[in-house]
Amino acid sequence: MKKVFTTSLVKEGKWYVARCVELGVTSQGRTIEDAKANIKEAVELYLEDMPRRGVATPSPFFTTFEVDHV
Repeated sequence: MKKVFTTSLVKEGKWYVARCVELGVTSQGRTIEDAKANIKEAVELYLEDMPRRGVATPSPFFTTFEVDHV
């Protein structure tokens, strides 16, 4: 079964940090392509550890908030 997940990518120093939004799994890579390949592998390993029956991937809830910043 194929599943589609959402990934956020952020550059932190020399690394790109990739985070699977739905599962909270995080990985990194020196390039965007490396980070995408690494997050895919990390998610596959994460899902491998989950029981195969009845696994539901949670849907994230997004909201916004304000902070004061000078």
